[in-house]
Amino acid sequence: MATVTEPDIIPDEDGANVRPERPVAARNWRWGITVLLIVGAVWSFSGLDASLGDVVRAPGKGWDIVRQMWPPDFRTVYDRGAVGKIFESLYVAWIGTIIGALLSFPLSFLAATNVAPIAVRVPIRQLFNAIRAVPELIVAMLLLTVTGLGPWAGALAIGLHSIGTLGKLSTEVIETSDEGPLEAISAAGGQWVSKMRWGMIPQVLPTVIGYWLFRFEINVRASAVLGLIGAGGIGGELVSQLNFRNFPETGAVLIMVIAMVLIIDTISGFARRRIIAGSGRPSEDDESANLELLRDLGGSSVPR
Repeated sequence: MATVTEPDIIPDEDGANVRPERPVAARNWRWGITVLLIVGAVWSFSGLDASLGDVVRAPGKGWDIVRQMWPPDFRTVYDRGAVGKIFESLYVAWIGTIIGALLSFPLSFLAATNVAPIAVRVPIRQLFNAIRAVPELIVAMLLLTVTGLGPWAGALAIGLHSIGTLGKLSTEVIETSDEGPLEAISAAGGQWVSKMRWGMIPQVLPTVIGYWLFRFEINVRASAVLGLIGAGGIGGELVSQLNFRNFPETGAVLIMVIAMVLIIDTISGFARRRIIAGSGRPSEDDESANLELLRDLGGSSVPR
């Protein structure tokens, strides 16, 4: 185990041990970065066109709106079909995630430095960057002119944006994979397809699936936002209630959205942990196989 060594102790004139001061250059860098951050914060705040009084009054105004949302009117939003729109948001997020996963996974192999040549991976990487540069909201607004109002535009927007994000994450997983299995397959005479099928995909797939589930969590939130522009989901109901200043109904919709997100995050997080880490308990088939192995090795005391 590596030990942490104390910095050199220098005795002073009275013989007492004191720590040396930090170098002047290090102190100057620290103060310089601090001043730069402060100046940047002040400059950014000045561009918001907000006064200090607005900042001070904002918590009180926000609390007034929260009080008007209580008690939430679940009956009215239920009668307006809010539950169906919650599920519509889930459909949009799920289909969008599937589109992003199916298209990004093969492209990520073409973008990895340890798999594809530079002439192939550079255009694919730039494609991922270009897709991520445009938010889902802008993509959905463009697609609405093609598909019209409805959840299909939201699903396509989320799917296209997920290609860029999942493609980049999957590429990084492929690039950090173990080269040992690939070298073993090459030594046995395996071709490129065999190396990818038997050496690469089994390594990266659990982590990549975990990223897919994590992206699904993000897409659930994005689907609620896309409803604000008519791309399907619960966001349309939320903006409708806000426009008419029906705050009890707005509070009910917000609680439903929060509950949906919390449930999806919990289920997805559990699934990701099981996929990446694996189950801690062996299956019945594994236990039977272990017993058979012990018997073959001469374990006469092993029960049948």
